[in-house]
Amino acid sequence: MKIKHVLLTLMLTLSGSVLAEGVDEKINEVVGPYLNGFTGLIFSQIPFFGGVTVPWVVIWLVIAATFFTIYFKFINLRSFRHGYHLLSGKYDYSKAQGEVTHFQALTTALSGTVGLGNIAGVAAAVGIGGAGATFWMIVCGFLGMSTKFVECTLGVKYRDVLPNGHVHGGPMRYLSKGFAEKGFGGVGKVLAVVFAICCIGGSLGGGNMFQVNQALEQVVAVTGGEGSFLDNNGWLFGLIVAVLVGITIIGGIKSIGKVTSKLVPFMGIIYVFSGLVVIAMNYDKIGPAFGAIIDGAFSTQSAFGGLVGVLIVGFQRAAFSNEAGIGSASIAHSAVKTDHPVTEGLVALYEPFIDTVVVCTITALVIGIAGFIPDAPTAGQGIALTSAAFGSAISWFPYVLTIAAVLFAFSTMLAWSYYGLRAFNYLFGHGKAQDMTYNILFLVFIVIGSSMSLTAVIGFSDAMIFAMSVPNLIGLYFLAPVVKRELAQYMAKIKSGEIKPSR
Repeated sequence: MKIKHVLLTLMLTLSGSVLAEGVDEKINEVVGPYLNGFTGLIFSQIPFFGGVTVPWVVIWLVIAATFFTIYFKFINLRSFRHGYHLLSGKYDYSKAQGEVTHFQALTTALSGTVGLGNIAGVAAAVGIGGAGATFWMIVCGFLGMSTKFVECTLGVKYRDVLPNGHVHGGPMRYLSKGFAEKGFGGVGKVLAVVFAICCIGGSLGGGNMFQVNQALEQVVAVTGGEGSFLDNNGWLFGLIVAVLVGITIIGGIKSIGKVTSKLVPFMGIIYVFSGLVVIAMNYDKIGPAFGAIIDGAFSTQSAFGGLVGVLIVGFQRAAFSNEAGIGSASIAHSAVKTDHPVTEGLVALYEPFIDTVVVCTITALVIGIAGFIPDAPTAGQGIALTSAAFGSAISWFPYVLTIAAVLFAFSTMLAWSYYGLRAFNYLFGHGKAQDMTYNILFLVFIVIGSSMSLTAVIGFSDAMIFAMSVPNLIGLYFLAPVVKRELAQYMAKIKSGEIKPSR
């Protein structure tokens, strides 16, 4: 990163802290009602069963995941092994177009999904739905694998590779190009623009301000609490984070991929290892914990509570746990080095599996084994519940949780900066000026997010992320036959030996 870029980043992020001073309440007062109106529309409730109401967008996502699982004959299970072979580099070819490896593409996408939702969102889900929520969380994770397969295959299929080697892909591309192939170019263009606008809004809010705000909250909690230096000078924390993010994102997807390929496994190991330690220390409670999960999942009250807890609270935080159906991950996956689009779809299967089936399940098990599942539904339980559960066995875990929270927030911001940039490029074109404009805007919003509460804005940005699923899933339904054809052709080449392992 050039010195002038560092100075520009410092100058503009400092200006972000100045901008934040004194305008928090004014922004919420002036635009809050409009933002809340949009948020209410996206999260409006519809009747489900037994008097339970669920946001329509949640039903929209779950129905799609179920449909794609059936349509592709349980691709999430039958191609799990081949996906691992691709992920491990067994079929990598150096001459393939793209910017990152399968592993780097996966870790970049995972960095946008493995985040605070795994810590706070799961605790909230278990708090409301009880132990049975864990079972439904696993089910939703498996279903989401199929949706992720479809959108990431399309991301590579319709990507644009520029003369300089940079890749531009994701829903903006497959909506506009895929629909145009079938004679509906105008419809596809409209859907692509809607997606891009929502993606930019979501990247600046849920993928940026919320992340730094929650990371700061945890740091403050272990460094003096309310009234401490950082509590009164949050902008300084934001400035430090902005500089670190800026140094990384200026290098583009290659730089982000290199960082996340090391950071994501590291932070994942820290968190999973800590969870396994707690589970091992309470090994005599493992059997009863699993028994409570199964019993709770299939009793009428707990089943509905589990569905509500997972689908509304657990998945809603941090743009769902795995973002299946949102379309954001396909932007990162589209940059992979491959000549066969379906290969990245098969690698992407692992994203919901790692994020939801593994990491979220460990969180839920620790909470259950430690005896912190409330007897009655309890709203508002989040990171404090997870911290207390881990802390019951490991007294110093709040410090580990703080490190995890900061790393999760940092990696999420890296991924969403790239998502937002590609959406920005789609609307305003490619070039250094456009890239620098968006990157600076993103960095300024980091400082703003650490300096302001902006309750209405953050709620609005969450709604923007969920709104991305509307045009995206329309495109997935419309282009599913294309993916089915790609899959059949690829598997035929594997079977005939035309495609062979590279090592």
